[in-house]
Amino acid sequence: MTSDRSAPPLVVRFGAMGDMVLLTVLIRALCARFGQPVDVVASGPWTQPLLAGQPGVGRLFVIKSRRRPYWLSAEQRRLVRELKQRGAGPVWLCESDDAKPLWLLDRAGIPAGLIARATAYPRAAGEHFADRWLRFAASTPRDLLTAPPPLRDATACSQLAVSEQSRAQLGPWLRDKGLEDRPLILVQAGNKRTMRLGSRQRASNTKYWPEARWSAVLRGLRTLHPGHALLLLGVPREASLNDDILRLAGLNEVINVADDLPIPRLLALAEHATGLISVDSGPAHAVVAVGCPAVVLFGRADVSLYAPRGLDASVRSLTGRVDGEQSMLGISPEQVLAAWQEIMSTTVRRPGSS
Repeated sequence: MTSDRSAPPLVVRFGAMGDMVLLTVLIRALCARFGQPVDVVASGPWTQPLLAGQPGVGRLFVIKSRRRPYWLSAEQRRLVRELKQRGAGPVWLCESDDAKPLWLLDRAGIPAGLIARATAYPRAAGEHFADRWLRFAASTPRDLLTAPPPLRDATACSQLAVSEQSRAQLGPWLRDKGLEDRPLILVQAGNKRTMRLGSRQRASNTKYWPEARWSAVLRGLRTLHPGHALLLLGVPREASLNDDILRLAGLNEVINVADDLPIPRLLALAEHATGLISVDSGPAHAVVAVGCPAVVLFGRADVSLYAPRGLDASVRSLTGRVDGEQSMLGISPEQVLAAWQEIMSTTVRRPGSS
């Protein structure tokens, strides 16, 4: 079966927040190639506030889970109805386990010949996810009749734009916290793995970095930047971790904003801040995608695959080793502060920095 592209390009990706930030590489490349916004099928509460209104993004179809049985999921049934109404068009399916998404697309009337599958484009040796998505954007579903050629100048960097509304709303928020005229440094200590049930120090938590080390980094930042305010980021369930770090640090003008940081505000803060120090996390990817410099601590994850990559952001990704294995616990506060000084020495002055 052959087809022209009666419906806009569609990207399917059921990813975590960081995955969806990296997906902006594919979305922007497809938008530029086909000359129209790209619709996205995704899951997760972060998708709408993260991607809605972003350049290149069209309609968002968001479900909570694609793993529930179809007949028990009203959301999946609604998704199939909406995709049927939308009509068949080219699809880029970005899942490694694509059996269920293929089943949903088939049920929505989208033939297999209009679907390009990422499983047919396995990662090349040492290839970053952004480079893989850019390579995937150059692929064409086999039954698509009229496909423009791939772009030669596409960029393999995540990019997120800050809306004028988010900028406008940031000012009053900063004023309320006494931060309107203060340069800011952002710190992201938590992640969804750390905040699961059980001890933060459990062996399976490969993204845990001890509270005492975070407090040492805060004290080092205060010495290096006495005029800056330090903001501890996160989601509400990470507020208790931030509070523990603050108690150990014993510093003034360090503020825990984990209970008051929706994604649009996070992006506006990233545009405003001097830089970020973070564990490998979705917020780190988002902040870097806005262009904010960052030092990012990695546990066991492959840095060559997952390191945040923004168009205008200097990034240092740190790893350590314990007993011969890659481990975040092998990273010292001194290494973090040295990396921070390095990126600060090479970064063009940003709004709000000094």
